[in-house]
Amino acid sequence: MKKSVPPRRSVTIRSSIAVALLSVALLSCAQYFGNPGQDAPAPGKLPATEISEAAPDATSHPFMAYVEAVNSNDLDALVESFAENAVIVDVSRHITGQTAIREWAKNEVMGGKLEVLESTPAAHGVKLLVHWAPRGSDGWKAYYTFEFKDGKIVHADLQYA
Repeated sequence: MKKSVPPRRSVTIRSSIAVALLSVALLSCAQYFGNPGQDAPAPGKLPATEISEAAPDATSHPFMAYVEAVNSNDLDALVESFAENAVIVDVSRHITGQTAIREWAKNEVMGGKLEVLESTPAAHGVKLLVHWAPRGSDGWKAYYTFEFKDGKIVHADLQYA
């Protein structure tokens, strides 16, 4: 026979989970905004390795060049969003360098639609939850992790969610 949790205990457990999630969110904010006395980013500007959806210039972040290129079917802009020797890990395949990225994108990316559902700062870049719909498909959710250097994508890890 399955025991049910008394309603009062269930509320306590939910409250504990909410407090834990709030703590994580606050720690993330503290990590982003830094400690008092440290140099803070200029208002409306993000360090090159962080992204915040609340930031006014989030759309100018390097990963957005990729997203916009995909959605506008602009192969040259997509390739240009990557550094010369960038690496893409597409599930388990490794695509290295702009020439290989161009061929991969031409055959597998162009004509699709990409929607960013969530973004989270990650070491040297950003982790995204996206809805990716290749041409002729309703699509699926995926995790895209981008690393940047000098305003270009140097590493992209694209995995099913």
